[in-house]
Amino acid sequence: MFIEPHIGSRLGRERTGWIEVISGCMFSGKTEELIRRLNRAIIAKQRVEIFKPVLDKRYHHEQIVSHDDTSIRSTPVNFANDIFLLAGDCDVVGIDEAQFFDESIVEVCNALANQGKRIIVAGLDMDYEGKPFGPMPYLLAVAEFVTKVHAICAQTGELASFSFRLTHHESQVLLGEKKEYEARSRRAFNEGMMKRKK
Repeated sequence: MFIEPHIGSRLGRERTGWIEVISGCMFSGKTEELIRRLNRAIIAKQRVEIFKPVLDKRYHHEQIVSHDDTSIRSTPVNFANDIFLLAGDCDVVGIDEAQFFDESIVEVCNALANQGKRIIVAGLDMDYEGKPFGPMPYLLAVAEFVTKVHAICAQTGELASFSFRLTHHESQVLLGEKKEYEARSRRAFNEGMMKRKK
């Protein structure tokens, strides 16, 4: 379990910011872990702002909701730069589904961390083809703390780190749940991709 570094500042010194990234496949608990960390910051009486991309309306238009139905309020935004404008003087910035933003999300996270803010980002590290997803590789590279979470493979019961698409849509972005995706281990994912090619 991730233990938060000390966020307080010493007298006469500016607070140091940083970036935390929570990554993994679908159904691995990324959003649940993001919500857990944000709730702990709220309990610690830190000022928290939370954002998600407007296009993610699967469970709720405004709240971030995990697959296990835990939720926390958030502000939907169209562009990564909106986060920079809306973060204000908060201590902690939470961002869910970061893979849906363009690469400017990296600059935004860096700029906010450079202001002394703690940035907590969650997102899919790979798309349905097992390829790096959007800005996530760059966020992983610049983060001080990286947590990779795993699901359980729906085919084998092993640890899963791949999101296998059950439908034949070829668009990289396809919002969905258990009807459209399942978590798979490397072996089960590769077997499924081979069957699909045949």
